[in-house]
Amino acid sequence: MADSEKKSTKTDQTADENVWVYQGYRIRPGEFNTAMVHFYRGEITRSNVWRTRLDSTTNWAVVTTGAVLTFAFGSPGNSHVVILISFLLVFLFLIIEARRYRYYELWALRVRLMETDFFAAMFTKARAPHREWADHLIDSLLTPQFPISYLEAVGRRLRRNYIWLFSILGTAWAAKLALHPIPAYSFDSFIDHARVGLFSGQFVFLTVSLFLGVMIFIAVMTIGLRDSPGEVLPHEELRSMSNNFLQNLVQMAGRVLPEDLPFMRRHEQLVIIITVKPVDVSQQLLEVLNRGVTALEGKGMYSGETRSVLLCAVHPKETPRVKSLVYAVDEHAFVMVNPTEEVLGSSFHSLKPAWRKKRF
Repeated sequence: MADSEKKSTKTDQTADENVWVYQGYRIRPGEFNTAMVHFYRGEITRSNVWRTRLDSTTNWAVVTTGAVLTFAFGSPGNSHVVILISFLLVFLFLIIEARRYRYYELWALRVRLMETDFFAAMFTKARAPHREWADHLIDSLLTPQFPISYLEAVGRRLRRNYIWLFSILGTAWAAKLALHPIPAYSFDSFIDHARVGLFSGQFVFLTVSLFLGVMIFIAVMTIGLRDSPGEVLPHEELRSMSNNFLQNLVQMAGRVLPEDLPFMRRHEQLVIIITVKPVDVSQQLLEVLNRGVTALEGKGMYSGETRSVLLCAVHPKETPRVKSLVYAVDEHAFVMVNPTEEVLGSSFHSLKPAWRKKRF
């Protein structure tokens, strides 16, 4: 009887070891994996639905542009006002699509969390799940928040689709003014063709030019925003191209525009790591992230033991990866992540001054 009780107790203990217990739930590994797979499939379906809605809005804008241009150039007597109205319609579609894009990014964020810290962690030992990935997923489920700003959503949809539609409409509008109702052989005649009712041609021309300029400005200024988790992000060179472009504008205007405007980019992060395995941690950061690491010697005043202090500057999107790499090597490491005002040199911003004052 005693032997059977021991076997039963041992069996219960083994069963308990194979059960995932969390806040009162007791789920076996197979049940947990099944739940995660179905959850992943559900989030994929949600993101695909909103992606389809994005395509639908783009199709509306393309069809509207094609129909308006067909009507405008169908007869010399057709007014160019229909093209101006199409500017407003396409802009309305851009606003709607930016809102839908934020919803798409919400579901895509959850998908990326499961892909990077659940599935990827099962396939490679070097990729350990971040200890807070489940907390991020829980926060997204309990208190959903858009992962990107409205400005970034507008800028991304502009660069992907709508800047080309606005360019086509702008070119077609200029061609309409130059050809109809009679060819314009001078700039004054071209401006006169832009008249709309009580609004003079100069006013209409400047308004359209200002609108297109604002669209280009938003598309360029939001290149540095990288909060989007659901898209394949552009190369880092695009960001430097944006900064160089803005610096050229500053030089031409003779003014200084701060490079660190909040809507241009997020501040880089300085990661401070205190670990007993400095060589292994540094090797991971150098090989996986391709980031330079500086080692300092420190001493714990409570324990009196010597520790290595590692300094590593990273981009905000790389911070979760750093935490995962450090945790995979030394789970007892002490990590501090600090936002920095500016990081110069290496693969960050150039140390060379962007402009110099002239001396007389």
